[in-house]
Amino acid sequence: MPAKKVTKKVAKKPAKKPAKKLAKKVAKKVVKKATTKVAKKAASKTENKTKPTAASVADYIASRATPQQDADCRALITLLARVTGKPPAMWGPSIVGFGSYHYTYESGRTGEAPLTGFAIRGRELVLYLLGDESSQTALRAKLGKHSMGKACLYFKQLADLDLRVLEQLVELSIADVRRRYGGA
Repeated sequence: MPAKKVTKKVAKKPAKKPAKKLAKKVAKKVVKKATTKVAKKAASKTENKTKPTAASVADYIASRATPQQDADCRALITLLARVTGKPPAMWGPSIVGFGSYHYTYESGRTGEAPLTGFAIRGRELVLYLLGDESSQTALRAKLGKHSMGKACLYFKQLADLDLRVLEQLVELSIADVRRRYGGA
């Protein structure tokens, strides 16, 4: 008996042109999506999120402060307005800033920031100031109960601090900002 010839059905290969067109189309979409994503990410990195707003300083303090913080915030407003000669203004949703300056970093990034300011952060108040000069370090030793980040002075209540030393620190910080970034 002769062996049956077994035939395999071979699927026809798809035409090369449509596959190439499809690949190009998909590649274009991927590149466009990636480019858009990169552009959005770059834009979000370069744009300063903390900007002056028309929000009410009084409303911010009333909504976040304990009775002790409320009194301390009012005292800070008096002190910072006197030192800067500028009224308080909200910067973003949670910073009470005084005055402003324009900065340019070595990387080329530019922006605007308050000369000094403060915020309510839970149980603590934060005063924003530059504090890396040796004269400021010596003054901070006399300030009272606080902790210091890179540009953030944290404290629980003004009663823990020597207000004359605090005022000197703010004055030195503003002078340092003006020296670094121009006559703000």
